[in-house]
Amino acid sequence: MREIVHIQAGQCGNQIGTKFWEVISDEHGIDPAGGYVGDSALQLERINVYYNESSSQKYVPRAALVDLEPGTMDSVRSGPFGQLFRPDNFIFEVGLHVPDTSQQLHDLPHGTPQFSSPRAAEPGFFSLTLTKTKNQNHYVD
Repeated sequence: MREIVHIQAGQCGNQIGTKFWEVISDEHGIDPAGGYVGDSALQLERINVYYNESSSQKYVPRAALVDLEPGTMDSVRSGPFGQLFRPDNFIFEVGLHVPDTSQQLHDLPHGTPQFSSPRAAEPGFFSLTLTKTKNQNHYVD
């Protein structure tokens, strides 16, 4: 059976992702606290596609929620399905420097893709993610 890791990034990605988890949880019979309340053997048969089962018999999304600011994560945590996630599902980094000149872009590690977006922080965020990935000798194809 496949296992899916869901990654949602930025304010918009986390808003859409939060709704995604509400829908998926409803389809799989998972309540907002991670308990199984469904009534179908098929739900349990396929629940491991999106969830890991904890030692306390709760289902936790296999997900990473990412943003540069903790405020977005606070909104998710305080929402109706905020208790569904473990604390280590939330990833944020404050104080990111976004390259703003061609020389700064040139000085980034070779092969680091650049992203353009209406929001100023998103290109820097993705560059940071790829730089950290590259520095750990893991390469993104």
